[in-house]
Amino acid sequence: MLNKLLVLIILIGCWQWWQRTQTVAPIPESLPVSETLPVPVETVPVEPQLQIQQSFQCDSRQFCSQMRSRAEAEFFIANCPNTKMDGDRDGIPCENDSRW
Repeated sequence: MLNKLLVLIILIGCWQWWQRTQTVAPIPESLPVSETLPVPVETVPVEPQLQIQQSFQCDSRQFCSQMRSRAEAEFFIANCPNTKMDGDRDGIPCENDSRW
């Protein structure tokens, strides 16, 4: 009986680990840099900086491992309830996350 209980506990732990790893989006690989000659600074046209609007929406995600970017994590702590990404409550989420 004890062996069956131990096997059941191990299976439940493996299942939970598998589910957590499936919710994390893969980090995109960097694009290769094309090898071209450098352009002189004088000839580069200066354009105003455009702000890119990303649309995020609250869902059941709460942890840094479930976020795809720091911008998404910042949106979640500012707008969504029950997040657990700012342990020291200084307004900066996922400070120890090495992905960004």
